[in-house]
Amino acid sequence: MSGATQTMQANESNTSMMFKSTGRELVNFVAGLLILFVVWYLGIEWIASDPDKANFADFGPIPAFNAFPWLWEDGIIQDAVTASGYRLGVGLLIAIAIGVPIGIVMGTSKRFREYSNAPFQLMRMVSPMSWEPIAVLAFGLAGATVIFLVAIAAVWPIIFATAAGLAKVDPAWFKVARNLGASRWHMLTQIIIPAIAYDVLTGVRLALGVAWIVLVPAEFLGVSEGLGYAVQDAKESLSYDSLMAMILVIGTVGYLLDGLCVLALKRYSWHK
Repeated sequence: MSGATQTMQANESNTSMMFKSTGRELVNFVAGLLILFVVWYLGIEWIASDPDKANFADFGPIPAFNAFPWLWEDGIIQDAVTASGYRLGVGLLIAIAIGVPIGIVMGTSKRFREYSNAPFQLMRMVSPMSWEPIAVLAFGLAGATVIFLVAIAAVWPIIFATAAGLAKVDPAWFKVARNLGASRWHMLTQIIIPAIAYDVLTGVRLALGVAWIVLVPAEFLGVSEGLGYAVQDAKESLSYDSLMAMILVIGTVGYLLDGLCVLALKRYSWHK
């Protein structure tokens, strides 16, 4: 009876600690946002206090929030998020399809790793936007150019994270698997992929951050929809309140996407 009581008390203690931790995280989240918006408001007010810069008032948080209802009613936010989300998703899928196999080869083949490390590191350090003129010549002023730029930005974190994950796998696992008669397919599906899942997901999270940053400026040119296009259109029409509202949308969607990656890391990884 005392054992059951102790178990109940331990469960209640764990539940209480969980609620306290969640509450503290929520308070920190709200407080951080409030500080951000206060600094934003005061900064814009200080700049707009100069008569020569009075139009900066439209960049403030209040005009931005006031612009949300009509941007939503006109479908501008939904259309922009849908178009950009499609390009981001396709670009990331291409990067994963290319990056994971190359990363596995880098992690398992010493010779390939030695030959490929220098050129891959060199290409990784090239700004993804530097490829834009070549992409435009190859694909034209269309969404395919944006997808190409997203893919080339996202592929490097995935390659190197996958290779780093394999480098941490104990070689004894492969020896035991060979001794037990495992085929290459079984080695890949039963050992390699489960072992590197955490590192691959970490690489995808890093790739998502880079791709999201590249996506918006890539949409400034040659497309007629998307978050980048919406920002550019608001700038050209001098709708600075709409511009700031779209910037808030970009930040919010990016934050939510990163949160999904964190949940995936916690849910599907065997690391503890």
